[in-house]
Amino acid sequence: MGIKSFLATPYAKWGSYQINQWKKNPIAAQEKVFKELLKGAENTAFGKDHKFSSIRSYNDFKKEIPLRDYESLKPYIERIKNGESDVLWSDKPIYFCKTSGTTSGTKYIPISKESIHNHIHSAKIALLSYIAETGKSKFTDGKMIFLQGSPVLDVSGAIPVGRLSGIVAHHVPAYLQKNRMPSFEINCMEDWEEKVDAIVEETMRENMTLISGIPPWVQMYFEKLIEKSGEKAVKDIFKQFSLFVYGGVNFEPYRAKFERLIGKKIDSVELYPASEGFIAFQDSQKEEGMLLILNSGIFYEFVEASSIAEENPERISLKDVKLGINYAIILNTNAGLWGYIIGDTVKFVSLNPYRIVVSGRIKHFISAFGEHVIAEEVEFAMKTAIEKTQTEVAEFHVAPQVKTENELPYHEWFVEFEKLPENIEQFRSLLDTTLQQKNSYYFDLIQGNVLQPLKITLVQKGGFSAYMKSIGKLGGQNKVPRLANDRKLADAIGRFL
Repeated sequence: MGIKSFLATPYAKWGSYQINQWKKNPIAAQEKVFKELLKGAENTAFGKDHKFSSIRSYNDFKKEIPLRDYESLKPYIERIKNGESDVLWSDKPIYFCKTSGTTSGTKYIPISKESIHNHIHSAKIALLSYIAETGKSKFTDGKMIFLQGSPVLDVSGAIPVGRLSGIVAHHVPAYLQKNRMPSFEINCMEDWEEKVDAIVEETMRENMTLISGIPPWVQMYFEKLIEKSGEKAVKDIFKQFSLFVYGGVNFEPYRAKFERLIGKKIDSVELYPASEGFIAFQDSQKEEGMLLILNSGIFYEFVEASSIAEENPERISLKDVKLGINYAIILNTNAGLWGYIIGDTVKFVSLNPYRIVVSGRIKHFISAFGEHVIAEEVEFAMKTAIEKTQTEVAEFHVAPQVKTENELPYHEWFVEFEKLPENIEQFRSLLDTTLQQKNSYYFDLIQGNVLQPLKITLVQKGGFSAYMKSIGKLGGQNKVPRLANDRKLADAIGRFL
């Protein structure tokens, strides 16, 4: 046992004790954050515009602060970009996190000196929580790889601008710097395929123990490792590799392929970081879901996803949430986001403690015929079909097909298989029947002959990666949307069938 793994165990116990303090008193923790946020922004332009000094309760807050998306926030962001201080939060942001928007173009999400702690500390406590529960700390002695975007920041303006993973790379604790890979020079490479090749060359002879990243891009890294080394599996290259840390997409559709590439089952920890704040992490290897972080500068609100488009949807705080409801998650943060709709939907799988699963995106659904199908449902159907047919899927996307001749409309599933099922019709049938079981609206439409059962369209091997490359979104934090209510992606992927 090395010095780091030796010290990690008591440190993890201390970290677990700290987590338990707010985990046992969740509502009190959120109330404390609520008051701190109001106090911290009382004298800002936003705070004055919305009468923060007179807010005494959550009901007062809801009356003064409307729900908003980036477009509604943009006038305040522009004031900050133009050099103004004390606009959304005290002082100026220390960074702008640059992220892609579907309607607003590029978004510039503020990160303050207070909120950067949330991004860094939350990732740390996720690993400490894992060590405290399992007693496994040996991975801290080896090398750790974080497949992420470039840490190069645009410093042409008064406030540095970069991608979230690149910003966070500048704040990795000193005690992890020697363990961390890839090197800064390789991490700065912009071309994703060249970058992965360089990471393979740099890491394949190292003692890699922890690997982290978005599953499809880690999969690309594993495949290149095996090809370059000539070994049969990752476990033969990295004999001490024991922990996979991921976020961004549901891991289940990738799990079978990962286990084959790695050559063994290993532990995994799911994280829920967003540009707007680090929201949750998997705190248990035994329980479902991720623990909502309640004491780190974010006050949460929730709106039932089915009503988020209404003019004045009902907003609730943590104490009123219920199990199994699909909620749009709303953030109020110590970076100056207020009533902010980040676009994700979540469901609570536990209320003691408060654990969530990410169920999808507000705009990623199919309801062309009133079926209200969400990402969680199509991912569950895919997971079920994969397990029952012992096949492997690299990537997939679902879209409605409305324009049909002499036949009923249907859902079209674009699937890139790693390993084709022996019976594609059985696979298709499993997808459809499972989705009918998960979604009663879809069931009714099939039974009522409004829709015909889904159809599968095969995508060539590497097709989704080729599509992402064609639109300049290969690698990093980019991912393929699981489903859409239109055929924009469906039509574009048609070049790679």
